[in-house]
Amino acid sequence: MNLANLLSPDCTVCAAPGNSKKNILEQISVLAANKISSATAKELLNNLINREKLSSTGIGNGIAIPHSKINNNEQPIAVLITTDTPIGFDAIDNKPVDIFFALFVPEDRCQQHLETLASIAQYFADKQNSKKVRRCTSANELYNTVANG
Repeated sequence: MNLANLLSPDCTVCAAPGNSKKNILEQISVLAANKISSATAKELLNNLINREKLSSTGIGNGIAIPHSKINNNEQPIAVLITTDTPIGFDAIDNKPVDIFFALFVPEDRCQQHLETLASIAQYFADKQNSKKVRRCTSANELYNTVANG
């Protein structure tokens, strides 16, 4: 899965202020709601919060992949946000998170959902990719780094 097919410049934010898990999920939901016609930011936020209650999507090394399913007739949407300072996110390694790659996939595409989550995790498993993302100083640079990664 090419991450550039999911991500768009208007869903990419670099060095966002983030002071809590809920705050960053709210920012993600607002950006995604601009692309998803079948859901409001509040609905998307509730979906992300409910998913986090199952288990944290913080995969370690300062990275989280919040994700949720959306209405069947939508296209998959990704939101990438880096924060100016890492925030507590209940990650599996208990380290704060500063890279958030959120994913919203239609509920009838479970296999695509799993494959895309795996692609994101694989991208960030390469520590060089994480370093490049953390060095970005603008949303455009961040988008291009991941899209061309």
